[in-house]
Amino acid sequence: MKLGVLTNLFGKMSLEEALTKFEALGIEAVEIGCGGYPGKAHCDPKILLNDQKALDEFKATLARHHVELSNLSAHGNPVHPDKKIAKEFHDDFIDAVLLAEKLGVDTVVTFSGCPGGSPEDKTPNWATCPWPHDFLGVLDYQWNEVLIPYWKKTAEFARNHGVTKIAFEMHPGFCVYNPETMLRIREAVGETIGANFDPSHLIWQGIDPVAAIKALEGAIYHFHAKDTKLDKYNVAKFGVLDTKRYRDEAHRSWIFRSVGYGNGLDYWRDIISALRLVGYDKVMSIEHEDSLMTPEEGLRHAVEFLKESIIKEPKPGTIGWA
Repeated sequence: MKLGVLTNLFGKMSLEEALTKFEALGIEAVEIGCGGYPGKAHCDPKILLNDQKALDEFKATLARHHVELSNLSAHGNPVHPDKKIAKEFHDDFIDAVLLAEKLGVDTVVTFSGCPGGSPEDKTPNWATCPWPHDFLGVLDYQWNEVLIPYWKKTAEFARNHGVTKIAFEMHPGFCVYNPETMLRIREAVGETIGANFDPSHLIWQGIDPVAAIKALEGAIYHFHAKDTKLDKYNVAKFGVLDTKRYRDEAHRSWIFRSVGYGNGLDYWRDIISALRLVGYDKVMSIEHEDSLMTPEEGLRHAVEFLKESIIKEPKPGTIGWA
């Protein structure tokens, strides 16, 4: 397993400057945003797909700093009910696939997206309960008329261009937000669809990451190392469904934290061991979204924490005592 990072935490720096910092910390792999919510600060497909010199320099910059490009990321909502917004996210994802093909990368991370509740809606509608019965109608429309048809077509395009792994980040607010919905879309669309496993979005839902990893055996294509801290007093008063802004940390039921600041060493060692048990042995990509720490400090703490826990050497082929 390798230690990686999603580079957009240093989006205000050049790629060269960011990689210099990562290399000094001992990071071995990078995940680079190239559209959608992660932005294009370090990687603009419109440029790299049309300028061979720029593409060669991009590759050379990665090589100079001895890091592997684990995947590209273009998180977005390509099934947004506003057609203009949907097209922007769709185009970013398609460009990410085409660039991944040029770079020899087989994995692109994104969101499943969330449509409106009907063809007339202008905004997404995240339905999470079966009553009133309107919500069941919403879910039927979203999954059967929009989501599944869109991803069947888009997954075929990705496969035709060498991207065999589309990794959905299971994120509340989108149709795929937990292992159950992940397995549903995978069954409907096929094995091109898998998970970008980010524990932080599961923890506050009450999902045990180890149980979720076991449920998704064979379907985990990427991993985000990010933690969540539950405030037990705010949860006791208000529950976990929290729409207060992320900067209102003291009053929220939960906040994102750097790895180790939401849950301890044993918790994360159990996650890492579970990943190995189900056959995931690729990259743990640190995603910094800790509002209590600067990117520099949050990344440093995450690296130090994970270096104590990541299992680096290949799984032994034989067990001498068995």
